[in-house]
Amino acid sequence: MPDTRTQIVEAADTLFYQRGFDHTSLADIAAAVGIARGNLTYHFKAKDQILAAVIDRRLANTQAMLDAWEEAADGPAARITSFIHILIINQAKIMAHGCPVGTLSNELAKLDHAALPDAARIFTLFRSWLARQFTLLGHNDARADELALHLLGRSQGVATLATAFKDEDFIRREVAAMRDWLSTLADQP
Repeated sequence: MPDTRTQIVEAADTLFYQRGFDHTSLADIAAAVGIARGNLTYHFKAKDQILAAVIDRRLANTQAMLDAWEEAADGPAARITSFIHILIINQAKIMAHGCPVGTLSNELAKLDHAALPDAARIFTLFRSWLARQFTLLGHNDARADELALHLLGRSQGVATLATAFKDEDFIRREVAAMRDWLSTLADQP
């Protein structure tokens, strides 16, 4: 069983995703963990400290996922396809709450929160990883970065519209279209 600090971060991560950072109180987090608020503040003095731990957790989980794709997928096109397929794998969560990275970044931007650059590091991690995959497909560095941003933008757009319309078929069609687009890029650098 995870220690109390880990349980707090895991519960906060879920609540920040489902309710939003601003709409989640320390009392909400303590209740989700099943501890007294005083026990929570023993581990974290402020909600911003919990937010920092949540962002660190998301960064670590994202890096672990990217590392797993590096190990499991045969070649850059297959690895990029793994990225595209997270829309299908997480479609129920995305339709209910949006993309966890996008929703947190958007909320922190609206709040003009100091942690926004830290949260955006998750997008930067995806961007760098995708750009490296496009480079391995034969595209120069500048073009690879453009393609990485395009795919990130498209996946965020799909996540946003999936949340708005709750349409599984839309997600499947867009994933298929992104795979078709990728196949043209793999053929012509």
